[in-house]
Amino acid sequence: MRQRRGEKETFHIRHIRPEFQLLSCNGKLSFCFGRLRPWRRMLLWWSLMKNAEMNQILTAAGVRPNKKLGQNFLIDANFLDWIVRESGAAPGANILEVGPGFGALTERMLAEGATVTAVEFDHRIAEWLRQNLCPKGLNLVEGDACKVKLDKIYPGDYKMISNLPYSAGTIVVANLLDSPNPPEEMVIMLQKEVALRLAAKPGTHDYGALSVRVQVLYEATPLRIAPPEMFHPRPEVDSCVIRLKRLANPPSAEYRKKLSQLVRLAFGQRRKKMIKQLTGLFGKEKIAEIYEQVGLKEDIRAERVTVDQFKQLTDILIG
Repeated sequence: MRQRRGEKETFHIRHIRPEFQLLSCNGKLSFCFGRLRPWRRMLLWWSLMKNAEMNQILTAAGVRPNKKLGQNFLIDANFLDWIVRESGAAPGANILEVGPGFGALTERMLAEGATVTAVEFDHRIAEWLRQNLCPKGLNLVEGDACKVKLDKIYPGDYKMISNLPYSAGTIVVANLLDSPNPPEEMVIMLQKEVALRLAAKPGTHDYGALSVRVQVLYEATPLRIAPPEMFHPRPEVDSCVIRLKRLANPPSAEYRKKLSQLVRLAFGQRRKKMIKQLTGLFGKEKIAEIYEQVGLKEDIRAERVTVDQFKQLTDILIG
């Protein structure tokens, strides 16, 4: 800042976040960024401007973001455009969106000519959507996505394209995995650690029951990380967009429910030998024979069993 002649400069630094500070010089404010890469400085500065715009919308709607509901709104226009391109939202496509917020992604998909049905839990946001996006063609369902029968919204094929709320994302995905009509494809934003669990491979820390349940039905591909600066309010963790593309010959809903029962039991005590958890399910007399048939060692833990081996165990369980 340029100092007037004869004027004494007085600086006051207010720490806002670890990455940057608010610098006050003679009552004038400016931002002093810490040791950040240039691209991240630009992203932080841009996010401050977009946060101000989002605050205006929130104030007009009478909404304060609810952390318990996992309300973190994606405000990066370039990232939103990329999601629409990557997801293939197009005329004739049936799109399910869970947690639309103030419709930043929704409006883009409607503009592409897609049919969009959004499920929103927050009544105040639902009212805003009715006034602003339903006249543009949005089909709105007000309710808890963890309880709504999402697979019955569309009678045929559909995609789920969503920035899922942190608080409900895992439950929404898990419910669809066992449903009679799961989406043909999902392009969804989740907390990074959750997204990586969906695509995790055997023998890794992230591999678990949800990994198996997803991969028996979908090909899971993490696509892109979204840093906290892209959201308002800013979350404490990174997010990740992941694509789940349904396999050519998906197993039936009944089969998937049996597999879910099996893997939940197998991973119930993941640090212990899996045979102890499965003995009650298959019977003490048959378990050794079944292990030999599938090619499993008796001391193996669930985290090292492949998806194909879990499918073989499910086949035996169904008989």
